[in-house]
Amino acid sequence: MLISVGVMNQPAPVETIDELDRRIIAALQLNGRAPWSAVARWVGASETTAQRRYRALRERGLLRVVGTLELDRTREGSSMLVRVQARPGRGLEAADRLTASPDVRFVAVVTGSADLVVDFVARDNEEMMRMLFTDLPAADLITSTEAVPVIRAFTSASMWDTGLLPAEAAAGLRPDSLASSCDRADWDVTPQALTALEQAVVAALKQDGRTQVSALARSLGHTESSVARAMDRLISRGVLQFRTLVEPALLGYDAEFMVWLSIEPDRLDAAGRQLARHPGTKFLSAATGRFNLVGHMVLPRRADLFHYTSDVIGALPGLLASDVTLHLVTMKYSWHRMVRPT
Repeated sequence: MLISVGVMNQPAPVETIDELDRRIIAALQLNGRAPWSAVARWVGASETTAQRRYRALRERGLLRVVGTLELDRTREGSSMLVRVQARPGRGLEAADRLTASPDVRFVAVVTGSADLVVDFVARDNEEMMRMLFTDLPAADLITSTEAVPVIRAFTSASMWDTGLLPAEAAAGLRPDSLASSCDRADWDVTPQALTALEQAVVAALKQDGRTQVSALARSLGHTESSVARAMDRLISRGVLQFRTLVEPALLGYDAEFMVWLSIEPDRLDAAGRQLARHPGTKFLSAATGRFNLVGHMVLPRRADLFHYTSDVIGALPGLLASDVTLHLVTMKYSWHRMVRPT
C-alpha cells in the first residue's frame, strides 16, 4: 500500500525494490528518454524486462519520468526558494496547502532553521508579488518567510548521477546537449520565447516524459514530423530536460538535505564549481540575499553529515556561514505531488 505524504500517520508496509530496479532507475536518471535498447545494455537485462520493471515501478507510484523546462533559457518564469516558518503544530497542514498550489514546483518538510522549503515559479515580478504577499497559500499558518531568488544554476537534478552504474554509462546514455551548467556558454544570450507548439509539447511531457512522438502528435493534433522537430529544438537548446522522480532512500540515500551557504562574492564561482562536483549534489544554484549558494543534496546516511559539513562545506573557498535543513519528507517535486512509501 502506498500513501500520500499528506496522510503520514497511517501504517503501511515498507516498499522494496531490487538491484535491477535500482539500475533501471539509475539509467533513467541519466536520461529519462533513453531508448530501451540502451537502458537494457547498461542494466544487464533484456529490453522486455527493463520495460516491464519500469511499468511496475510507475504503477506502484515509486518512479516517474517528467519533462522539465530550464527556466533561465526561456521567458517562462523564474524561481524563488522560500524558507517558511510555520505555526507550532501546523507545519504539515501548511505544507499540504502549499503543495496544492499550481504556482509551487517543490515542497519539502525540513528540520533546522526552517520548517518548510518551497519553490515558487512566476512569470514576472507582479506575479511573484501576488504569490508571496497577496495570495500566499496557508498564510494563516505561517509565522515568517525568507525568500531566496535563484539566479544561476551550477548543476541541476537532470545532471545528477546516482553512482549505481559504471562511469561510462553517463556518456553512453546522456544526450550531447546535456552539458554541465557550470560550462554553459549561453548565459548572456537573451532567452527565447517558446512557440505555441513547443509550449504544448512541454506541457504534455511534463505529465509523462516518455510519451512517444506518435502519441504526442495525436494528442496535440500535429504531424509527427512537426512534433519531433519541436522536441529536437527544445532538447538541443537545453530548454527541455528530463528528470526521474524517485525517493532517494530507494537508491540507498537516507539523508536528503539542503545547504544554505554564504560565500564571499569573489569566491562564489569557485565555490559553486567545487560543490557541484560532489557526487551527492543534485541541485546547486547561485542566489541572492543572506545565502548566495543553495543546494539540494543526498548522502547514504545521516551520520555522513558530520564529515560532509567539515570536509566538504568547510573546505569551500570563501565560506562565511552555512546552514543545513534536513528533509523529513519531500511532498512535491518538479510540479508533481510525491507518493512516499512508509
